[in-house]
Amino acid sequence: MKPALQPKRIVIVGGVAGGASAAAKARRVDENADIQIFERGPFISFANCGLPYFIAGEIDDRAKLIVMTPERFWERSRVRAHVNHEVLAIDRAAKTVRVKGPDGTARDVPYDKLVLSQGAKPVVPSLPGVELPHVFTLRDIPDMDRIVRFLDERKPQRAVVIGGGFIGVEMAEAFHHRGLHVTIVERNPHILPLLDRDMARYLQDQIRRADFDFKANAQATRFTAGGVEFADGSTLAADLVLLSAGVKAEVELARAAGLEIGATGGVKTNGRMESSDPDIYAVGDAAETIHALTGARARIALAGPANRQGRIAGANAAGAKLTYPGALGTSIVRALNLTVGFTGLNSAQATKGGFSFFTSLTRDHSHAHYYPGAKPVMTKLLVEDGTGRLLGAQVLGERGIDKRVDVFATAIAGKMTVDDLENLDLAYSPPFGSANDPVNVAGFVAGHIARGDIPTVAPENWQPAGEFLLDVRDPEEIAELGRLQDAVNIPLGQLRDRLGELPHDRRIIAYCQKGQRGYLATCLLRGHGFEKTANLRGGYLQAQLNGLACTKGG
Repeated sequence: MKPALQPKRIVIVGGVAGGASAAAKARRVDENADIQIFERGPFISFANCGLPYFIAGEIDDRAKLIVMTPERFWERSRVRAHVNHEVLAIDRAAKTVRVKGPDGTARDVPYDKLVLSQGAKPVVPSLPGVELPHVFTLRDIPDMDRIVRFLDERKPQRAVVIGGGFIGVEMAEAFHHRGLHVTIVERNPHILPLLDRDMARYLQDQIRRADFDFKANAQATRFTAGGVEFADGSTLAADLVLLSAGVKAEVELARAAGLEIGATGGVKTNGRMESSDPDIYAVGDAAETIHALTGARARIALAGPANRQGRIAGANAAGAKLTYPGALGTSIVRALNLTVGFTGLNSAQATKGGFSFFTSLTRDHSHAHYYPGAKPVMTKLLVEDGTGRLLGAQVLGERGIDKRVDVFATAIAGKMTVDDLENLDLAYSPPFGSANDPVNVAGFVAGHIARGDIPTVAPENWQPAGEFLLDVRDPEEIAELGRLQDAVNIPLGQLRDRLGELPHDRRIIAYCQKGQRGYLATCLLRGHGFEKTANLRGGYLQAQLNGLACTKGG
């Protein structure tokens, strides 16, 4: 009779998304493994992405945020989950971790495979007043509880959110939902730095209101009992401040153990989620992996990648051979009445990555325009020159944003081109979409540019320099919204009868409100021998967002 084999000992540091997923998957791969999780906080797995929505009051039951308890983990998966246990050190030679329990005593726990899932902590600037009782960060349920208690007991009226990233925007919305006047402070020129400037500017223009505002290019220098002071000498009144200026990977334990830390500040991993020690894995916000499109080293602090990385690390720790392909950074956030989705690369990232690319801009409807409730959908695509391959997408609107950005994410993962987008067979019924979905329409426009069907100019990197600017909108639109400086108005319906008013010796830049009529005008002019003509992508609205000189009224 063969002696019983020693069960594999898998130790996981940190719970929540990555650690809990690693434990659950490891159990499914190896029923006999000894699996333990040590979590420093009081909850082994909770819905950290749901915290702003509980603060807002949209989630009314705190218990719904608790994804898994130690008791349920044992019952379901025979995983021993220890809360309020802090791992102090890793001894790689002895293959043990030093763990301090809630009573303060420490012990050594042996491992065969170790998974690090410690996440990231909020960046807290070393500024005067940061320790004041009305200044908060948000990482876990205890943080959430402190904020809710402050809101309920102190009933603040004005909130300042330092940082306009995803958490900052979600928390600003949560405070606004609770009736507070909110100002988002961002050190960059606009909120949501993943967005291109024109998309972010449109978002801010649409959601700015008397009690929801922004302060860009701003650097806080001091927090006081009554507000926030800035480097330019200005101040903002606030009786609640949330710090959301980014996160820092928790890699102190890994660094002390001699594991390699990558250029992005996370534990460097390979495709199997192994660190520089093949018996130690790292996942989630503290892990450096790769960008799925560029192959560059990346640390993408999102829950979806953390879950999938945890699943792969847990499986491999238990004996499987799975590979993580990297992440695209696909994300979505709601900002009051609007939703913004992002996937792939933005213009700055594509430039940094060495891509030659162009952008396309389209405005369409969330579903058939004649069916009640249709809302505008604004789409910006980044497309590789020469190949037509989709590199990135930014989608903004009130409805149907999630399904469009997911289609674009799938297209990028599948290395699809804009020609493929044109011909995607997507579900259509008037309440849900259009016969040509906004995804198809974005493909049509980008396809025209990629093939060179019609010359275009991009408002991001073009300034008028002697061209003849042709505004083909109706006079009523110009009177209401203005026009590009020095533009001549000939409505599209009159253009064929007024061709004699146009020059043959100057380049003609046609534009309308959104781009479609400008495209039609360009086709018409080229059909009548005006070879030096082009359409302004995104029309007048996009020109405004990119700061081109405009004149009010007609």
